[in-house]
Amino acid sequence: MEEPIWAAGAMSGTSFDGVDAALVKTDGVTIEKFGASAFRAYRPAEREVIRAAMGRWPGDAGVAEAAEIVETAHAAVLSGLAGAELVGFHGQTLAHDPKGRGTYQAGDGQVLADVLGKRVVWDFRSSDVELGGEGAPLAPFFHFACAKRIGAMAPIAFLNLGGVGNLTWVDPRCEQAEDADALLAFDTGPANAPIDDLMRARTGQSHDEGGTLALAGRADERIIGEVMERHHMLRMPPKSLDRNDFDDVLTLVSDLSAEDAAATLVGVASEAVARGLQFCPSPPERILVTGGGRHNAAMMAQLTARTGVEIVPVEAVGLDGDMLEAQAFAYLAVRVARAMATSSPYTTGVAALVGGGRISHPSGA
Repeated sequence: MEEPIWAAGAMSGTSFDGVDAALVKTDGVTIEKFGASAFRAYRPAEREVIRAAMGRWPGDAGVAEAAEIVETAHAAVLSGLAGAELVGFHGQTLAHDPKGRGTYQAGDGQVLADVLGKRVVWDFRSSDVELGGEGAPLAPFFHFACAKRIGAMAPIAFLNLGGVGNLTWVDPRCEQAEDADALLAFDTGPANAPIDDLMRARTGQSHDEGGTLALAGRADERIIGEVMERHHMLRMPPKSLDRNDFDDVLTLVSDLSAEDAAATLVGVASEAVARGLQFCPSPPERILVTGGGRHNAAMMAQLTARTGVEIVPVEAVGLDGDMLEAQAFAYLAVRVARAMATSSPYTTGVAALVGGGRISHPSGA
């Protein structure tokens, strides 16, 4: 096994808040150490350009402008993290249609390689999709390494609550992430995206801070039940979603008060997780929650009530819920550089183990 190296990873999610970046020292199997991290917020005007490009593909109006913003923001935050030999650049997902046109993350890794003067691993998802996979979620191999690092002895789950919710079931008793029984991963359903969209439309705020609005409301279980009958909820995993796949749920809550609408959308997100647990090989000992949704008290309470499983933020086991995805792409960058798998039939539904990603070298190097 090669020696561990420091790698920097960066992630810009579907909340459009900005770019997270973090350092990880790893050999691509175990996590030796977590390093410094940083965040670069998108300015309001930048956020609107990116939002306007959602659902669009290369060559469509507004995509080049969004990509330039993504590249500039990533270059700025990654330049401030010293010591990395390698960079993992996820980019900004604008469109995700794995069974159709494919998947597209805005941002060119070659641009970053030239600016940073370092090797950059990027375009992590395309190879998986081309070989029949969903291209998402991609963090499960990293989650397996995290489960080993925290000393988990029984199956646990990692739940990332970004714009979309995704769950990774991990059995840390397995030797490696590639083992057939080690992992199962899938997108559970909508999470923060419809709640954030509701807040912008009803209150002008970017999100429901702390879940305050949802806590003041009452969920409409009829609407929640209706959403649970959608095709995605009934599909066997692995399975993935685009941010806007459930944007029509806002019309279902249009006649509710803002408080009841927020509570209902929280109920949709948490019930989707509860329904998703039925697909897991065995119940997880507990669910470790990462992403912005862990700050929503209504969401955490509903997850506890609807799943019957212990729900805790990842900070409870010494991990950083704000930076976990950025750290994941640092870890995955090392795996790509060392020709190791980054997804499997049990994480994305791809036909065989796949090591995705392109590697760009600084021009002239």
